[in-house]
Amino acid sequence: MQKPLTVLLVSSMLLASCGSWSGSRLNPGNWFGKSRSERVQPVEETNPLIPATQRGMFSRPEKVDMTVPIAEVTELRVEQTSTGVIIYAEGLATRQGPYEVELRPVTTPEEEAEGILSLSFRVVYPERPTRVGTDFSRTVRAAHSMTKQEIGDIREVRVAGEANVRSTRRR
Repeated sequence: MQKPLTVLLVSSMLLASCGSWSGSRLNPGNWFGKSRSERVQPVEETNPLIPATQRGMFSRPEKVDMTVPIAEVTELRVEQTSTGVIIYAEGLATRQGPYEVELRPVTTPEEEAEGILSLSFRVVYPERPTRVGTDFSRTVRAAHSMTKQEIGDIREVRVAGEANVRSTRRR
């Protein structure tokens, strides 16, 4: 009777002590906190009526970038992997049907010096009109992976949309 009671007591104390690991700073899952939303200044549109200059008589025109920033970034997560991190972002499009969703790095040298990684959440919409639909039908997700060497000096990750910026910092 005394031996099983001792084993039960020791095992329950070991199990209770495991809870402190999840809140520890040593746990890689806790290196980045929850994301927060910030407002973005509206971007000035360029004039589409100004013709693009050609490089030469036989050269093809440069490929036009059809991507636009997503309307709103709703979620941002940074998860550790064995080789680095994966940055997951979720956004809300203005209408249904966006494709070629990507997180494009747009970090400036000043941000890089401060340890900030800036990503632009970009999508391409179909040329034909589509319905607006529900929030669920307009939600899109994208991910961007980075190695341990690339993420080394980065202290903050920012993902920008058209209306807001979500950011998360290392703890």
